[in-house]
Amino acid sequence: MAVPKRKVSKARRDKRRSSVWKLETPALVKCDQCGELKLPHKVCGSCGYYKGREIIKKEA
Repeated sequence: MAVPKRKVSKARRDKRRSSVWKLETPALVKCDQCGELKLPHKVCGSCGYYKGREIIKKEA
């Protein structure tokens, strides 16, 4: 059976248990055109606008 050769230090153990590597919730911003929440630097899914210009034609 495999047995650890050395004791795991407190620093190494605590680094592994820390929340440094855990995912964060994505940041959301309001669309300037319609006010819906969207990801920053992406085309709005509801109105199709990006930086004040219509990128995707959407039917109202």
